[in-house]
Amino acid sequence: MLSKRIIACLDVRDGKLAKSVKFVDTKDIGDPVLKAREYYEDGLDELVFYDITASSDARNIMLDVVEQVAKQVYIPFSVGGGARTVEDANRLLWAGAEKINVNSAAVKRPELITECAHAFGAQNTVLSMDILRVETSREFPSGYEVIINGGRTPMGVDALGWALKGEELGAGELVVNSIDADGTREGYEINLTRMISEAVSIPVIASGGAGKPEHLLEVLTEGKADAALVASMVHYGDYTVSGLKQWLHEHGVKVRLRY
Repeated sequence: MLSKRIIACLDVRDGKLAKSVKFVDTKDIGDPVLKAREYYEDGLDELVFYDITASSDARNIMLDVVEQVAKQVYIPFSVGGGARTVEDANRLLWAGAEKINVNSAAVKRPELITECAHAFGAQNTVLSMDILRVETSREFPSGYEVIINGGRTPMGVDALGWALKGEELGAGELVVNSIDADGTREGYEINLTRMISEAVSIPVIASGGAGKPEHLLEVLTEGKADAALVASMVHYGDYTVSGLKQWLHEHGVKVRLRY
């Protein structure tokens, strides 16, 4: 059985580490470069960097910040925000990213997923999905809708259908981010994560809602996620990456420990 991964998320706005609750009330909380180094030295498995206003502002990602963060870590580094073309994605790779994270642009133009997978490999092409719970209907049989532009624009796209389509188009991994749970620290959206994990054959990263170690245990077991993304619980210093991994290990979850 493959080890479960712990992934830290750096949401960056105007070059600063930011955090929001349910995609609103965003606050600047620190230096993403310093945090990246701290988490890497503490045994983090992977790092995700999102420029959270690049898509909504219709601009390219801040490559200088990506470059600074990339110099601090020697683990898989995934970057998203504002990548609309293979050329945009290529610039991110040259800046130090290992994986390309597509989201809003892929919903608008799904062939972007295939183009990136052909250019860089499926293993380096990640489809991120920002998802909101809605009433189950013919339009949304899963009960979840895809939202783009940093949680600003509903797309009338069913989340489960989009996950399956993303895999078909060539994505090698999915980030399933619950807007309802984001920043609440009350636990991941287990139903959503499990539903998508059971439907696809590619790795699923659970995102949104982590507040204590029990939440990670739940989503990695009951939620069937391959990886758990954390943000607030480590950004604010309540937990450390190494402490979370040790706790999971002691509770029967296979993780990579540093000895």
